[in-house]
Amino acid sequence: MPGTHTWRSDLPAVEVGGTTVPAFALERAAELGEKPALVDGATGRTLGYRQLAAGVERVAAGLAARGFGKGEVLALASPNLPEYALAAYGAMAAGGVVTGANPLLTTGELADQLADAGARLLITVPPFAERAIAAAGKAGVEEVLVFGEADGATPFRELVAHEHPSVNVAVDPARDLAALPYSSGTTGLPKGVELTHASLVTSARQSQAAMGVREDDVVLAVLPFFHVMGLNLILPCGLRAGASVVTLARFDLEGFLETIQERRVTFTIVVPPIVLALANHPLVDRYDLSSLRLVGCGGAPLGADVERRCAERLGCDVVQGFGMSEASATITISPLEAPRPGSVGRLLPNTEARIVDPATGGDLGAGRAGELWVRGPQTMRGYRDRPEATARTLDAEGWLRSGDLCHFDEDGYLYVVDRLKELIKYKGHQVAPAELEHLLLAHPAVADAAVVPRPDPEAGEIPVAHVVLGGEATADELLSWVAERVAPHKRVRAVQLTDQIPRAPSGKLLRRVLVEAERARRGREG
Repeated sequence: MPGTHTWRSDLPAVEVGGTTVPAFALERAAELGEKPALVDGATGRTLGYRQLAAGVERVAAGLAARGFGKGEVLALASPNLPEYALAAYGAMAAGGVVTGANPLLTTGELADQLADAGARLLITVPPFAERAIAAAGKAGVEEVLVFGEADGATPFRELVAHEHPSVNVAVDPARDLAALPYSSGTTGLPKGVELTHASLVTSARQSQAAMGVREDDVVLAVLPFFHVMGLNLILPCGLRAGASVVTLARFDLEGFLETIQERRVTFTIVVPPIVLALANHPLVDRYDLSSLRLVGCGGAPLGADVERRCAERLGCDVVQGFGMSEASATITISPLEAPRPGSVGRLLPNTEARIVDPATGGDLGAGRAGELWVRGPQTMRGYRDRPEATARTLDAEGWLRSGDLCHFDEDGYLYVVDRLKELIKYKGHQVAPAELEHLLLAHPAVADAAVVPRPDPEAGEIPVAHVVLGGEATADELLSWVAERVAPHKRVRAVQLTDQIPRAPSGKLLRRVLVEAERARRGREG
């Protein structure tokens, strides 16, 4: 590596931008014709490529007829459905910006995002229509549409079944926004991440260079489209390759496995809790998963032991990647021909990185952990209406501070240690919760685990494990399991057995929920 300790991808550079997201994803639609582009996993309802492309044009025209124009924001609070792509790409084709929202947000949470994004229209599904209408009213959203029918909402089909002429909106891929996902960034409350067409298209090209989605693939979209991995990775890469994308509206293990078996799924991207289930859960043995050729994992670090167990059980490649909303989706992906379990892979094309010492600001070499900084054409323009937060995350030279503690090995493989802000300070030592979580998840009786700090008058903080059991084990056995494998200062000091670990739909651990519970416990005991 260069003496400056800047790591650069050794993959050939990809073209940067040059087109819009819908044009990129659907470039081959006419050629592919009636081949299934999107399939509803539950019902089998199918949109062919030609039908999808025509539908996107009609949605764009339907929106334009409503006065929805360039730069305006359409919000989607919906689970994964084939129509999600129609709505999102139709809005982008009309010159608009798409912000995805978790349909399980409370009325207040959804209203906050709608107001912050400046959303003009909101699309949802019937079960969430009442909440969506209430949130839209609070946020000043002009109209609520619904996939299907619901009182007080306009049927989405009105955007498709109409006589309005087609529109041709001039979009500058390098300047105009396509998506506005919401991210907490390195710290703090959710912020709108401004992503241009060029950054998203480039990101898809970068990811495809590493993943190699094929025309004969059946891609299972279980990660939500309101998350960057769903909308910015699975959907454009799958459609651009000419694959068939199967949507799942919600995850439950049995339905997930049944869909893989029935639809002969070849490729999917999931989050660590799903990989853990695939590695350990007895249900897996009841299904024929032999069609799978590749399972990708992202959203949070995954321990090497679980990665290996899953690959051996499924008999297919299991590889990790790493990314952020602020980088469109992905920064690194493990090379399929040479993965290293426990690593999140190597830098994607056109991407460079540094490992920066948080204390001194100096660059660190191979094997030394510091904050990962990245630079490439896939990074965000900034946070919406938050110049100070943007300046803290993105410097004048284009370096994006990830907030993650990482290190590269000598061969340029990246390893994520933990979030910088989540390190536990035990008697002056820094303890990475993720390291202890990986050890706990390697125990055959552990189904899920999270490690958080508990305030302690003597040590400052002590590591406490919250554990979901999938087999027989005691708290003392788990304490010993970890103690035998780590230095004394890293030992877990207490184990709390629980029924569920709080996680976001992306699979990311909601550590703050457990941290707040520990602080409340300390307050009661104090």
